[in-house]
Amino acid sequence: QVQLVESGGGLVQPGGSLRLSCAASGSIFSTRTIGWGRQAPGKQREWVAAITRAGKTNYADSLKGRFTISRDNAKNTVFLQMSSLKPEDTAVYYCYQDSGSIRYWGQGTQVTVSS
Repeated sequence: QVQLVESGGGLVQPGGSLRLSCAASGSIFSTRTIGWGRQAPGKQREWVAAITRAGKTNYADSLKGRFTISRDNAKNTVFLQMSSLKPEDTAVYYCYQDSGSIRYWGQGTQVTVSS
């Protein structure tokens, strides 16, 4: 069974940076597309970024240039580097892993951007 555990969230001031991590187990991590989504209070979950097994990355248009997704297949971990953070980036951030037609989600990590 796929398990995804996010970490690295917290409180950061506007303009600051944060790096999230997601450790995966229970699957052949290196062969899967991995990504991140987020959900702000009172809003639907939105897609943030993804990285394929070949390392190709994609980002939500509104986040390009500020967020960077990467992966370390040796450690079964995916990262989300976030910079120039804004209060509207406040949300619970979830990593996901695609396995065929199934998308597995982690439990999420809270990111709060506030002064």
